[in-house]
This record gives sequence, C-alpha cells and structure tokens, in this order.
Amino acid sequence: MRTSIINKSAELFLTLGFKSVTMDDIAKELGISKKTIYQHFDNKTKLVEAVTWSLSESFSNGIEAIVQEELNPIAEIYQFKRFILGHIKDDKSSPQYQLQKYYPKIYQAVKAKQSCVMDDCINQNLEKGIALKLYRDSIDVDFISKMYFNSIISLKDKGLFPLKRFSMNMLMEQFIEYHLRGICTPLGIEVLANQSQSTKNHPILN
Repeated sequence: MRTSIINKSAELFLTLGFKSVTMDDIAKELGISKKTIYQHFDNKTKLVEAVTWSLSESFSNGIEAIVQEELNPIAEIYQFKRFILGHIKDDKSSPQYQLQKYYPKIYQAVKAKQSCVMDDCINQNLEKGIALKLYRDSIDVDFISKMYFNSIISLKDKGLFPLKRFSMNMLMEQFIEYHLRGICTPLGIEVLANQSQSTKNHPILN
C-alpha cells in the first residue's frame, strides 16, 4: 500500500503541483480513507519527501540509462537535454517551483543528490570527449561539470528568464549550444554541426 500511495501521489503532484494536492485528493483517487495514508506517513510533508526521493531515484536511473547507451559525448549531451526537458514544466505552477517554494529543505536535499548524479555523468562525458578529441584537453573537467548542472538550475529562474521571453526548450537549446561550443575542438564542432542538423531534420527528437 505504501508504494501505491507514493505512486499515485507522484502522479497527482506532477500533474497539479505539490501544494495544490491534498491528502483528501490522494485518498479519493486511491479509493481509501485518509486514515490509511496516515498509517504510512505521519503528515503531508513526510509524503512529499518520500515521493520526491522516489522521483529523484527515477531521474537518476534515467540519466544512468542514457550513459549506458554509450553514445558519442555530444549526442549524449543532447539526450540529457531531452530527458531533462521531460522533467521540467514551463510555468510557475510546476512541481519544481512548488517544491522549492513550499518545501525548501526537501528541495535542497534532492537538488544536492541530483547535482552529484549529474556531476558524475558530466565528468565522464567530458573525459570521454577529451579522449576522443571532441573536447579540448585544456578544459578543467571539475569546473565545467559544476557549471553545467548549476546553469541548468538557473534556467528555471523565471526572474532571469521570464516565460514571455524564453521557453524552456529554447533555453535548453541555447545552453547546450553555448556549453558545447565552449569546449569542443574543431573536430567536435563538426560533430556538433551534424548533430544539430540531424535534430532539425527530426524535430520529434528535439
């Protein structure tokens, strides 16, 4: 029952937001009493925490699955982009926004975990790119890796990037271009150009 509660709660939180969904809503959707939920979770904050860590694990598994595909480093970055876009909404009612606003401690803890996951993956990506001569061997891998994750986080700041001016898809596209052109060798730029053209020719993959 605990797993069912977490899964249904995750579905509702991701659709309607962490703040918007009540324990009554979850109980109604599951066809159980609210008392049953409280047998597994002392309060809504505990439930939000469990759901968030479950979603974080799913995110980590998704990133790891991309790494296991053993794509060339530039194609891998584009796959990361598509995966991340699938986890980000373009509005202030988004789950990420509500989690950060109403459950800041949980948000910070999960952000730290995801930072470690992305840091490891981007480090591997950078090392592989250098070995294949797609990335310059003069780059500071640790610095670029940390810049990558924190830049993505900053893209969600609507104060910096208001929705009327910037869509999340456009921001991610511009960021990836900026990131890769800053670290690619001439050979890497050629691969990037081919990747960009392929994406334009297959917009469903964008």
